[in-house]
Amino acid sequence: MRLRQSSLKRLIGAVVGAIAGIFLAFLMSLVVGRTSINPETLSFLHIYLLLVMGFLGMIIGATKGDLLNLQALGGLIGAERGTRRYHKVLDTSVIIDGRIADICEAGFLDGILIIPRFVLRELQLVADSADPLKRNRGRRGLDILQRMQKMPHVETEIVDQDFPHIRDVDMKLIELARCYEAKVVTNDFNLNKVAQLQGIKVLNINELANALKPVVLPGEIMNVFILKEGKEANQGVAYLDDGTMVVVDNARRLISKTIDIVVTSVLQTTAGKMIFGRYEEPRAPAHSGPTPVPVERPPAAAQRASAQRGGRPAEAAGHETITPDSER
Repeated sequence: MRLRQSSLKRLIGAVVGAIAGIFLAFLMSLVVGRTSINPETLSFLHIYLLLVMGFLGMIIGATKGDLLNLQALGGLIGAERGTRRYHKVLDTSVIIDGRIADICEAGFLDGILIIPRFVLRELQLVADSADPLKRNRGRRGLDILQRMQKMPHVETEIVDQDFPHIRDVDMKLIELARCYEAKVVTNDFNLNKVAQLQGIKVLNINELANALKPVVLPGEIMNVFILKEGKEANQGVAYLDDGTMVVVDNARRLISKTIDIVVTSVLQTTAGKMIFGRYEEPRAPAHSGPTPVPVERPPAAAQRASAQRGGRPAEAAGHETITPDSER
């Protein structure tokens, strides 16, 4: 299995290393043959040197085979290296999640998608569970696999290779990925960390989703729908289309309303992203010009203005005009 999945560079390196080791063993046999060693012991030494030096040459050649530049050779050897397809091992969690099918349909995953037989058994156990929620999740995972198998540009392969001495499914996935030199596609946080510690590359769908979320900077204006109240006093909670939680201050009384908020900070965690914002009350519109101030005219000016109009002079406020008795 490992020989079939080995790269062409390593195979060529192993052959060259084995030939070099056998040649060195031959030279060493010539030197040892000139000594006064018992012929029976000498024959044993010849065979021992041949096997040991050939094996060491093959191991060293396979290790250093990745340094070969097959493109410089051209022809069939140079083109064969480019036709190698890479493998990816699917985890149970990523199959049940379902987003892997959309990613494959969009063409962002190439190579062969390996589905281990023990993962299928685990999916079947979940689909046969007495719990309705687990049963629906298991059936959803089987439907996702069937959908992926029908995609013409996606190649899936179900492998029967198992590791009976390993009971944990996560460790079986890691060993299978090591055998195929494949990457593990998963949503499991613990499997992600364990595989990285053992030198296995991991493709995490949650990390991909977080990387594709739009970048929000403090100070930007966002339009959100306040769905429910927050944990702290006078807080409201909203959600973006991608599921990102938005915590808004001064928005508890605005539940079930769409408002504009100002982003104050963004918190990035391993579980996702959280946005914190603040709702600001709209201010009253200011006057466009200065407020006119009424000007009170003096009594004399008012009388002159009335006389010019031909009317009766205005009387002083608060005083009564006294007419003499002779004029009455």
